[in-house]
Amino acid sequence: MDALALLSLQIAWGADEALENDPVSRLNRRPAGAALGAHRPAAPAAAAPSSPPSSAWAAPSNPAPPPAATPPAIQPVPARGPVAEARDAARHAVDLDALRNAILAFEGCALRDTATRAVLATGPVLGGLAIVGEVPDEDEDRAGTPFAGRPGQLLDRMLASIGLDRAGVLLVPLIPWRPPGNRPPSTLELSVCLPFLERALELAAPAHLLLMGSRPSRAVADCAIRAGAGWRTPTLPGLPPHCRALAMRHPSYLLSHLPARRDAWTDLLRLRRVLDEQQGAGNLITGA
Repeated sequence: MDALALLSLQIAWGADEALENDPVSRLNRRPAGAALGAHRPAAPAAAAPSSPPSSAWAAPSNPAPPPAATPPAIQPVPARGPVAEARDAARHAVDLDALRNAILAFEGCALRDTATRAVLATGPVLGGLAIVGEVPDEDEDRAGTPFAGRPGQLLDRMLASIGLDRAGVLLVPLIPWRPPGNRPPSTLELSVCLPFLERALELAAPAHLLLMGSRPSRAVADCAIRAGAGWRTPTLPGLPPHCRALAMRHPSYLLSHLPARRDAWTDLLRLRRVLDEQQGAGNLITGA
């Protein structure tokens, strides 16, 4: 390959300068006229100062002591959280009326600011049967009572089919306030409201529970709704040791899922048998 062809190839590869035998510092260019590959002379040593350094740069004879370390700032004691406040408010309620007043006065949950009114437990205490409902919907939000509107009408028919009436049953919502837009409550909102449900059931001390809806089933008995599952032991603290729970679909679900009513009817019959057995045992004890 001739020199011209080799040069053309180097240009095509991007070579834009000739290579040298020794490395060249591009920060200190070679003096004009120096031969290729010649070593540069070493830089002369710095001359010693002819006079002592200025006093402005001299080390002080008596250096000032370093500044004292700044003590760490005192951290403020964090305020008690809303869950602890809710537990205190619920624990001090001596009956359901006091618990309702505690819920109305509680300001630790933002849901109360967007709800129309608080949905409070209704029904007798120590009635033997309590029904825990879902998160309040629009009808319950307007009425202030659990199981309002069309779901409540269906519940009334369900109870009447086994000889019961809502006037003799304690109805408790999962939480007292409806989330805006019917969105699911957050984990924090559920944690804040759960002490009020715990205290309501503790004061009522029911022998039997109907958990209507997936969220009440998880909150009270840590279970899912399954056909034929039967009675379960609640995991919520404060309930009597003999209390048993049935997890079933909420009436609002049954309104739009007609096949699920068969399982709900089976659970209602199971409840009726247990109530009859309990009543029969009571009659034997009292001699009625």
